[in-house]
Amino acid sequence: MKLIVGLGNPGKEYEKTRHNIGFMILDKYLGNVKWSKKFNGEYYETNINGEKHIFLKPQSYMNLSGGVVAAFMKFYKIDYKDILVIQDDLDLSVGQVRLKAKSSAGGHNGIKDIIANIHTDEFARIKVGVSHDRSIDTKDYVLGKFGKSELESIDSNFLKIVNVIENFEYDKIEVLMVDFNRRG
Repeated sequence: MKLIVGLGNPGKEYEKTRHNIGFMILDKYLGNVKWSKKFNGEYYETNINGEKHIFLKPQSYMNLSGGVVAAFMKFYKIDYKDILVIQDDLDLSVGQVRLKAKSSAGGHNGIKDIIANIHTDEFARIKVGVSHDRSIDTKDYVLGKFGKSELESIDSNFLKIVNVIENFEYDKIEVLMVDFNRRG
């Protein structure tokens, strides 16, 4: 069983903001599905390649995502090696994507909270670049909405993200990383 977590903030005011790229990716991937609610999260269960996948959008706000992730891990008995988190990354240009098997939080408060709650940083992440306009306060920037050209940049790499979601195996992550990260 896999747990695919898209990070973001709940509420209409946060839709299409840079910090909500994880929610946006899950919504685009899954399309118009009916989300269920549990443990302060919205989730959807499906099978991919014969294996159960739970897609999760924590509804606790970004900085408190870890408690929701930990609750799903405990309830479904999911190992940290079966978690894939989709997050925004200020250090990558808009639309650029990177796959990491183990990484520090790098200043990302949602990731910090997940690490604190599941007691490890050894889970896979898809980092989606949102860039960083240093003339704008970081909080205001990540809560700002994407422009049309930025959304097009993100869409241009969407199939790479789909490939990782559908072929995610922690033990084979190094192979996925080489291919994924090489192509930008």
